[in-house]
Amino acid sequence: MIDQFKNYLKEKIAITDEQFDSISSDLKVKKFDKGEILQYIGDIHKHGYFVCKGLLRAYSIDVKGKEHILQFAPENWLISDRNNMNNEPSIFFINAIEATEVIIMPNDFMEQAAFKVPCLQPMHLRLLNNSIRFMQKRINMLLSATAEERYLDFIKLYPNLTLRAPQWMIASYLGITPESLSRVRKELAHKHFRP
Repeated sequence: MIDQFKNYLKEKIAITDEQFDSISSDLKVKKFDKGEILQYIGDIHKHGYFVCKGLLRAYSIDVKGKEHILQFAPENWLISDRNNMNNEPSIFFINAIEATEVIIMPNDFMEQAAFKVPCLQPMHLRLLNNSIRFMQKRINMLLSATAEERYLDFIKLYPNLTLRAPQWMIASYLGITPESLSRVRKELAHKHFRP
């Protein structure tokens, strides 16, 4: 699995095996069962996750017991709670929707790796910028897009998740009820749309 992460990096930057070996000693591999919680709200973790196989989600639960999914993380995605970067308690649960294999990396892995391997610096900045762009777009979609527009954007971002994640989770991510999601899917089917 460490090789999968190495290949992920090699697809993005020109990193040699020797350079990767110089930064990979702090990486650990772990498996989680379906339904297992990797992080609870209030935890202070010193790491994030790179998903090699499986599917994770980050979510919160409001005072009425309703789940709000912030992010899904399928294969080759990174997921963490940014609060932990500042040694603050996490504000999200992270759990495995499927049996999942991850690489656990220290919170400062990319930053420290970029010092050791300078070709990682642009990638590190790109990952941070992409994360900010993703959140800005996500907030804007939740505030101003129709349910159909949000669903179409979801399919574009997560093309394989409509068959892997339960519909109620997708609805939670979209900020709509499962009944509304069902309606959107029916309307799209009438338009001959196929995800």
